[in-house]
Amino acid sequence: MDALLREYLPIVVFLGIALVIGLALLVSPFLVAYRNPDPEKLSAYECGFNAFDDARMKFDVRFYLVAILFIIFDLEVAFLFPWAVTFGSIGWFGFWSMMIFLAVLTIGFIYEWKKGALEWD
Repeated sequence: MDALLREYLPIVVFLGIALVIGLALLVSPFLVAYRNPDPEKLSAYECGFNAFDDARMKFDVRFYLVAILFIIFDLEVAFLFPWAVTFGSIGWFGFWSMMIFLAVLTIGFIYEWKKGALEWD
């Protein structure tokens, strides 16, 4: 029984340290924070511009476009990590499959760039 408890001791120590650090990070802002906020800091601000009078007011679709583009290229990176880890075992077929995948995404990126989807003005 004593040997079993000794095996779990590192886990208990890890959980204890994580709990102390977590609580310290939660409590410390309340203790050291500057408590004289600026009115501009307290104002509602979202999506790159000040809040509207009406929640149903139309706004620029570029915010959605940027979010979609971010998701597309973020997924590209998410596919590159497992490919890179297994690169030694997948051979030339896996290499050329990823090159075709990257070429399609690059063509899409060039198309978006030429259409002006990345321009912000």
